[in-house]
Amino acid sequence: MDDRPATAAPLLSARDLVVGHEGVQACAPVTVDLHPAAALALIGPNGVGKSTVLHTLVGLLPPLAGEVAFHGQPVDERRSSFRRDVAQVLDDDAFFPSLTAREHLLLTARGHGVLDAETAVEAELAAFGIEDRADALPTKLSSGQRRRLALAAAFVRPARLMVLDEPERRLDTEMRQDLADRLVAGRDDGLAVLFASHDAAFVQTVADRALLLGDDECRLLPPGDAPEALSGLHG
Repeated sequence: MDDRPATAAPLLSARDLVVGHEGVQACAPVTVDLHPAAALALIGPNGVGKSTVLHTLVGLLPPLAGEVAFHGQPVDERRSSFRRDVAQVLDDDAFFPSLTAREHLLLTARGHGVLDAETAVEAELAAFGIEDRADALPTKLSSGQRRRLALAAAFVRPARLMVLDEPERRLDTEMRQDLADRLVAGRDDGLAVLFASHDAAFVQTVADRALLLGDDECRLLPPGDAPEALSGLHG
C-alpha cells in the first residue's frame, strides 16, 4: 500500500508524454508520478513502446509532446547531477571494450565516489556470479554474463532512481529471485525503481504499481492486477 502523504513531491514525473521515433507515436500518452521508495513496472505487449518510454523518461530520446521532470527539473541526461542520481540498465553492450569486467566496475564505482571501490566491486562480482570472469573483456562474455555485468554496474554505485529494461532477461530462476529481492530491499530503503518487464512473478514481487501501455490508453494498475494483465497479453 502507498502510504506517502498526498503532498509528497514525486522524484520522476511525466505529463501527457508522447513518445516515439521520427514523429511516429509508439503508444498512448503517459502521465505518471514515481516517488522515492516506490517501484513502477511498465507492462504491455511486444512493440507497444516500453523501451521507448524508458528512454524518453531518462532523456535519451526527445519526447514528441508532453513533459518529463526529475526532482522538479526538466530531464536533461547531460546534467551531471542527473547522471549521478540515476542508474540505468538499458543496453547490455554499453561497455568500454578495452576494459575488463572488474575494471569497468571499478571505473563506475570510483567515478561515483564509492570510498572502498575495490570491496564494493568484489561484492557485486560475487553477487552476480561473475567473479570467475572478472578479468575478461566484455566481448569475451556470454550474453547472460554481460547482462549480469550491466546489472552489477548499476548496483556498484549510489543512486536515487534505478531504471531497468527487462532486468530479468537472460537470468536463471535463482538470479531473477536474487535480483528481485535486492530491488525490493533498495525500494524499502528509499530507492525509486522504474522497470519494464514481461515476467509476472518479478513484477508482482518488485512493483507497487504497474503501468499498462496500450495504443489507446495507458492505465495504472495495482500490483495484484499485473499478473492477470500480463497473462492476458500472452494468453
